[in-house]
Amino acid sequence: MQSTQDAEHDDNNEEDESEDPVVVKMALQVCREDLTKAQIELNRLQAEYSDVVPRRDWDNLNHLHEETLMKLETLQTDFNQVKSEYDTLLEVHQKSAPTTQQHGSDSQHIATTPRPNWEQCSDILGGTERCKELFEGQSSQKRLEILMKEINSQNQFFTGLGTSSDVPIYLRYEGKLKNLKLKKADVIKVIKEIWRNKMADNEKNDDPRDLQTFLHSYLVEQYKDKAGEWAYSLMESVQNNLKDDLICLFNDVLTGKVDESIYHGQTQLLSHLLKVLIQSDITQCGSLTVSEFSEALRKAFPLKSDQDIEELLAAAQTELESSGVRISYQTLYTEDTDGQHKEFLSLVKKQATAERLQYISELRAQLEGKGEVDAEQLWVAFKTIDPSLEPENLEWNLSVAFQTKESELQAQALEKEVVLQRLSVAHVKRAGPKG
Repeated sequence: MQSTQDAEHDDNNEEDESEDPVVVKMALQVCREDLTKAQIELNRLQAEYSDVVPRRDWDNLNHLHEETLMKLETLQTDFNQVKSEYDTLLEVHQKSAPTTQQHGSDSQHIATTPRPNWEQCSDILGGTERCKELFEGQSSQKRLEILMKEINSQNQFFTGLGTSSDVPIYLRYEGKLKNLKLKKADVIKVIKEIWRNKMADNEKNDDPRDLQTFLHSYLVEQYKDKAGEWAYSLMESVQNNLKDDLICLFNDVLTGKVDESIYHGQTQLLSHLLKVLIQSDITQCGSLTVSEFSEALRKAFPLKSDQDIEELLAAAQTELESSGVRISYQTLYTEDTDGQHKEFLSLVKKQATAERLQYISELRAQLEGKGEVDAEQLWVAFKTIDPSLEPENLEWNLSVAFQTKESELQAQALEKEVVLQRLSVAHVKRAGPKG
């Protein structure tokens, strides 16, 4: 039995070692067919997808394409605007260019200059009133130069000056800032509101902030994230309307040309005059007789000469276009359409400026021969030319001259011209009649 089992085991091993050659041949044939099919499929895929790019590359190119389209649209918009401005200038130029006409058989040529319709430029210049203001009294050539300057300056956006310390704090912005193109009336309204808030801020703080710092805080508080746009738009409109007294004074204070006390002094001056006029109006009818008005002026301005009073009276009558026996003083305090004071109040401020400069001139004469001046010498000079000057006002004058607090005045000396310059741009006024 053991021998029989060993024989069967040997037979099975021989069968495993020697498989059927027919089966092997068929398997080889199937493999070759599969290989052929795989080769055909590979060739087909290579032929069909030879020009196909990867998805990642396609996405990158598509994104770049979209960015290029957006830039193209922006450039096209800018081009259309420039082309429109160019067409306008070309039209104005063609209308203002001299034309040649031929008269008679002698072929005589006469060059004439047609009068262009400048009112067509009002839309570009911000309205009819501003157009008249810019073009009034100007030649055609000068008007064309003004028009070209205005068109070049009308940018849609400002470029921020950055955040470095040499840039005024209210202009410390970066990037593109939209031009709000504020009108003159809007600028005057904003400036008046700034001054009202500034005066309230001064009353709250013992050490008031300068106008630049306050303006920055005010714009941020009022306009939030658009504060930069308002700051740059306001400054551009201010520069375009410096002929206006209120706007010019605001710019001078903001840039440090004059002291803030000049504005507050003018406000107090006009307020004091109105208070005296109201007190003189016993009947409370809003008007005074000529004699009552003159007497009220002398009461409000006791240091003015008779000639100054007569000038004020004449200005009031001219403004009211009245030579009658009564003067409507309330009408004198109304403003024009641009928010400006009229002839009478403008003359009041003009006389106050002349009086301040005359006061400084007398102080200069008193300090003649001195190269440097200290607080004690300046004190003596003030008391000499103005004995009625109150100690409180005198100390304020000294603090302005030496740029320090009244309680910190020391025996330091400054150049006389520096002292006089500081006093000339501050609200320094005479307290009593000349000695």
